[in-house]
Amino acid sequence: MKHKIILFVCSGNTCRSPMAEAALRSELKKRKIPWIAVRSAGTGAEAGNAMSPLAAEALKNAAIPVSPKFRSRKLTEKMIKEAHVVICMTEAQKNMISSAENVVSFAQLCGRDIPDPYGQDLGVYTATLGVLCACAPLIIERYILKQGDIL
Repeated sequence: MKHKIILFVCSGNTCRSPMAEAALRSELKKRKIPWIAVRSAGTGAEAGNAMSPLAAEALKNAAIPVSPKFRSRKLTEKMIKEAHVVICMTEAQKNMISSAENVVSFAQLCGRDIPDPYGQDLGVYTATLGVLCACAPLIIERYILKQGDIL
């Protein structure tokens, strides 16, 4: 079976989208769903930056694995076209990047934007991760299970 790509998008690809990527990847692993590739990118990202140390710490504290090889990527039109679904942290980001049918926002999925924790303390990163983790099952239900991929 060909892998489907779920792409998370934020601004710099060092905080929210990498946390969302790791959280969804972890949830997919728990559910034994191997045919989904999870990636992330940023609308204004500088390619090659490491994940925010506080984002990495929040993930570690939640026992969610993160690759030490993670590096930020700048969002491209090709990434959008290759993705099964592109999930933006805010409605404004969704409106900014594309009107493609495969682009949605957390506001559409979970009823709220995901604010940027950049520059704030670990508690804010942890709370942000909590919201991302809470939305992961909904993403699986809406974009994976409803697509008929699980027999």
